[in-house]
Amino acid sequence: MRPRIRFAPALSFAESTRANCATFSFAIMPTIRVTSSAHPYNVYCAPNALGRAASLITRLGDSTGTFILSSPRVWRHWGKTLTSKIPNRAARRPILFEDSESLKRLETVEGIARQLVTAGADRGAVVVAVGGGVVGDVAGFAAASYLRGVRLVHIPTTLVAQVDSAIGGKTGVNLPEGKNLVGAFYPPKLVIADPVMLGTLPHREFRSGLYEIVKYGVIADEKLFDFLERRMSAILRRDPAALTWIIPRSIAIKARVVNEDEREGGLRQILNFGHTLGHALEAATGYRRFLHGEAIGWGMIAATLMALAVGRLSESDASRIIRLVASVGPLPPLSNIGASQLRPILAGDKKARAGRVLWVLPRRIGKTVWGEEVPWKVVTRTFAALPAIAAEAGLR
Repeated sequence: MRPRIRFAPALSFAESTRANCATFSFAIMPTIRVTSSAHPYNVYCAPNALGRAASLITRLGDSTGTFILSSPRVWRHWGKTLTSKIPNRAARRPILFEDSESLKRLETVEGIARQLVTAGADRGAVVVAVGGGVVGDVAGFAAASYLRGVRLVHIPTTLVAQVDSAIGGKTGVNLPEGKNLVGAFYPPKLVIADPVMLGTLPHREFRSGLYEIVKYGVIADEKLFDFLERRMSAILRRDPAALTWIIPRSIAIKARVVNEDEREGGLRQILNFGHTLGHALEAATGYRRFLHGEAIGWGMIAATLMALAVGRLSESDASRIIRLVASVGPLPPLSNIGASQLRPILAGDKKARAGRVLWVLPRRIGKTVWGEEVPWKVVTRTFAALPAIAAEAGLR
């Protein structure tokens, strides 16, 4: 029997802030500080922050060269602008690689490293990753590995990269057996997140990033969740006022979590809400059917239903979470994917322990628990129920 869900209306929004999630005035560029065992670094987030890229990178100190890593499609949109913004004329000789999730592999990292050698990059170099999550993960791992580590700067151009993947120091690539199984914790020296750069993002990719912001509302910030419920139509139109509220707030949540638990030993695991199943869906389909956020959207619905099934979550909160995920837009279908196909992938997930699959489950909106085991029969029943739940929620 599938879990019973009734979709309740959204609560009204009452805007408030927290200490590390201040009300940002964009007359002055907001700076969010992230700490790490290697070094602290700043995330600069404001419209037109890209215009300060040269001065911000120069502040990192003397370098023997600045080397831009990006993808051809990102460079088509931003190459001309970056050519005038980045020091040392590095933008005239970018190292480009395809940013498909299916090409996020060790071979790509090797190709980048060889091009860095040819370009004369030494230990005094600065690598600047310009692109979305794939570019950031691959370029970050290349920077961590090349000559045992050179300085790294992120200029994220997608919503998911601005609010999530560019922050926190995770880098890595995929194996056929699973996502991000080879990588390193390697914090950048600087992150420049400019919401204006989202203007060139295809709508499907923009929506994909919104699922990560929904995640932040569920795991840590009921006020953000309320805002998303009330303002989703404006956000989908990329209303500047809405974006300048949700993007820095999301970054601040990520920064607070990473500051408390850099290496995912405890609290940071809440950031994996929706990702356990989401990563398995990506791997099972060869990283070709789902954008990352879309797979996470399915994963959040599944984790919500599991939390309901095991008595961790109220029906009203489960309804609100699923409704909010659905409001972002349609998700690719789950056709020809079975729970039995996903089980070995889930068991090999980097968060699994001795083959035991551990889940992040919501307790209520704004609070989650991690390291939760769920009986496999509940997982299979939940997965079987997803298409019907999706139809009821209007996800198809």
